[in-house]
Parts: sequence; structure tokens; C-alpha cells
Amino acid sequence: MAVAATLVVAGIALVAIGIQSGGGLDNDIAAAPARTAIPAPYDADRAMGYLRQICDIGPRPTASAGMETQQAFLKRHFESLGGTVRLQSTRIRHPETGDVIPMANLIASWHLDRPKRFLLCAHYDTRPFPDRDRRNPKGRFVGANDGGSGVAALMELAHHLDELPSDVGVDLVMFDAEEFVFDERRDKYFLGSTYFAQQYRMQPPQSPYTAGVLLDMVGDKELRIYYERNSLKYARQVARQIWNVADDLGVTAFVPRSRHEIRDDHLPLNQIAGIPTVDLIDFDYPRPGLGAPQYWHTEQDIPENCSGESLAAVVWVVHQWLQRQ
Repeated sequence: MAVAATLVVAGIALVAIGIQSGGGLDNDIAAAPARTAIPAPYDADRAMGYLRQICDIGPRPTASAGMETQQAFLKRHFESLGGTVRLQSTRIRHPETGDVIPMANLIASWHLDRPKRFLLCAHYDTRPFPDRDRRNPKGRFVGANDGGSGVAALMELAHHLDELPSDVGVDLVMFDAEEFVFDERRDKYFLGSTYFAQQYRMQPPQSPYTAGVLLDMVGDKELRIYYERNSLKYARQVARQIWNVADDLGVTAFVPRSRHEIRDDHLPLNQIAGIPTVDLIDFDYPRPGLGAPQYWHTEQDIPENCSGESLAAVVWVVHQWLQRQ
């Protein structure tokens, strides 16, 4: 995940913004993401297994051996479920060395002949280091929630893409180099999604995307996904639709209030490609509070601090939203 939109002098700061009077934190965050049991086809254990397999690869920054291993793993997975998989490749400069290195978005498509298409996406690179870890900011970062959770959710969602309206097709896109960042003051975010958006704008497809959904940090055990302010700015109708589906299903993890303004991969999709795209993100990892631990960009962003139930709940909502298109 990238950054909250407001900065402080020393670095990146999390900002809580409520659109209602006194719009602050929930005081009753429960472990369960839904009021009722998530239907069995949306398999929480299977989704969690995918997350563990991703993290077992180890760190997966752009142009690393871990990224190459992950690409091969995802290609096998999506093809086994009927997807058509390709890499959208280019080359970038390493921000530290200046060397030219490969960067590749992974695109898995279903029902390519259908006219009504939707973009579902996540970033699949990990930050080079756990730079916010107070003990070991140059340590090992496996990015379970930040990077892994969105990919694991899309892996689970791929089991359900034969169950769509007859005119609906889907592209699952994993963006590279979302946060290939060594120096916050120098390096650029969103390289993969920016490249994707530029290519989309220069060579528009025959069937443009109706809408897009970005999944980022959706694995928190205390999942609470608020309206993200840039999503409301660019894709308010899409956001309302998704939260209405969540409400119908009883998925309480989707909270119909605004809380954060996030700079993330949905910005190039909205601003460059013109695809109305929402960011599903729980930026509080875990629940905030005085003295609470913080896992974001630390060595503690591991599967043990994530939940298969959270992943399954998000997949359930997104799939049901697609079925209503």
C-alpha cells in the first residue's frame, strides 16, 4: 500500500477524516467481518492458504527473484482456473543504482469476448524494506497484508468467475512497482499502475472498463473498510454500489463513512485512464489506539496478523457486486 494523502515533515502520517459529525473510530470493532456466516464457496481457509503460500516465497520487490517466483506461481494458478494470463512488461530505472531493470504487471482475463468488462486489481510487489519498523527498518519484509492480501483475495475470487452475468468479463491485474521506494523524498510510487493506465489511454480497448476495484490491505483481522475519499471523488457511484451490496449481505466490515484519503494505484486508473475505480482498503493495521501495535511497513506484517475470514468477506462482496451488473 502507498501512503495517506497528508504528509508531515518527518514522513508519512495516517489521517483520520470523518464526513459525519464526530466521525471518529468505531468503539465496537469485532473480530467477525459479517453478521452471518460467509457462504462456504467463499473459502476462508483456502484464501488464507494462498496468502501463506505468497508469503512463503519471501520478499517480492520489483525485479527480484521472489517476484519472478510469484509471477510463475500466479500464472499457474490463474490458468488452472480458466484465465488467460499475460505479462505487461516494460523497463524502469532502479532508484538506487540507476540500472535498467524489468517491471511487469500480470493480467489474468476471463470471458474476453464479453462486452461489459470490469477491472479488479491489487499490487503484488512488496516494499524493499520494512522502513517503519522501529527495531529493524532494513529487515525482511514479506508484506502479508500490504501486497499479499489483495493478491490472495484475487486468487480466491478466480474460483468464482464462471458465475457472472452472460455479458460480463473480468480482468484481474496485479500491478508491479507500486512501492519500489527506498527514499520517500525521491522515489516514485505507482509505476506499474501508471504504465497500465498510460497504455490503456494510448490504445483504448474495444470494450472499455465499466468500473474498477482495487484491493489493498484487505486481510486485517479487525477488518474495517471505510469509504476512501479519492474513491468518492472519482467513482462515487461504484463505491455506493459496493457498500450497498455489503449492507445487503450483512458484511459489517464495510463501514459507510469516510475515514482516509489515500494515494494508491486507483489514482492513475482514475486520472490517466478514466476508469472509475474505488480503493477497498483498511489503512488501520491493526485497530488504532494509544499504545496499540502498528504492523504497516514493519516485520510484523505477516500471515499470523491476517485473517482468511476477512479475505473471504471481501471476495463475497466483490463477487456479488459483479453478479448484479
